[in-house]
Amino acid sequence: MVENKDITAINEKVKKESAFLDGIFFEMEKIIVGQKYLLERLLVCLLANGHILIEGVPGLAKTTAVKALAGAIQAKFQRLQFTPDMLPADLTGTMIYEPKTSSFSVKKGPLFANIILADEINRAPAKVQSALLEAMQERQVTIGDQTLKLDDPFLVLATQNPIEQEGTYPLPEAQVDRFMLKVNITYPSKEEEYKILKRMSYTNKQFETQEIIKPEDIIRVRNIIDEIYMDEKIEHYIVDLITATREPQNYNLGELKGLIRYGASPRATIYLAIAAKAYAFVQRRGYVTPQDVKSIGLDVLRHRVIVSYEAEAEEKTSEDLIKRIFEEVEVP
Repeated sequence: MVENKDITAINEKVKKESAFLDGIFFEMEKIIVGQKYLLERLLVCLLANGHILIEGVPGLAKTTAVKALAGAIQAKFQRLQFTPDMLPADLTGTMIYEPKTSSFSVKKGPLFANIILADEINRAPAKVQSALLEAMQERQVTIGDQTLKLDDPFLVLATQNPIEQEGTYPLPEAQVDRFMLKVNITYPSKEEEYKILKRMSYTNKQFETQEIIKPEDIIRVRNIIDEIYMDEKIEHYIVDLITATREPQNYNLGELKGLIRYGASPRATIYLAIAAKAYAFVQRRGYVTPQDVKSIGLDVLRHRVIVSYEAEAEEKTSEDLIKRIFEEVEVP
């Protein structure tokens, strides 16, 4: 049992250590209009040591948001434009023969950076996707007979375009599951659109972000996030939510039984708990509330709950089913 004074101490520590977030949001908002939802999720993933898949039509500042985040962190950034003719070696690197020494040396690929923007990940063939996803999971790359550790922090932000399916290689469910969050972004409001016009309609205007923190600060903050208090009741609430995706009939959700083909895996349970703690940190709190779980839960689960053909026939998406689960499962 954690005493109240301990929770107060964690809370004070989080308030002090999360001060840098204001600077990051300020720098990112110099370039990005609106999109607070996306900016928060980018930070949650970075702080929770996860990866994020961003889906949205072209022109919604997906790439710009990632570049702005990299600029606010003194981190090495690489942008990879995925194409159908790409090879795994284009990501990981390759062995180069040195004639003078009659030996091979490793030439590292662009994956050896802190923040990787995998632009239009579904345009690359399966071999390239699997090379990236292995690096995401294992945090290492094998080139020839050498296994090399990747930098820390290591964050992959992948984007995909939902409207153009010609010449694409959809990510299999097992691979999509490696992403901690999947975020769908939509068009800005009329007011935000006007602000974009006023701010961006210049041919030569350059926007630069100031560096706010260093990669080692991110690693230190992750240790603080591990200390954030999560009550046992909230832990049970997370388990109930995940179980409800597999056995909806046990939670007064019998109507969902034939609509869900596959529920969320134990990886979803782990990611939901970690992401809820990181979200609480972004909200400047040293403890997790049920609302934190609800706020980040849709992003953790939307790509993990696979709907049946029956659900598709009824035009029900995984989001619709997850929202119904959140409505019905009892909140502590």
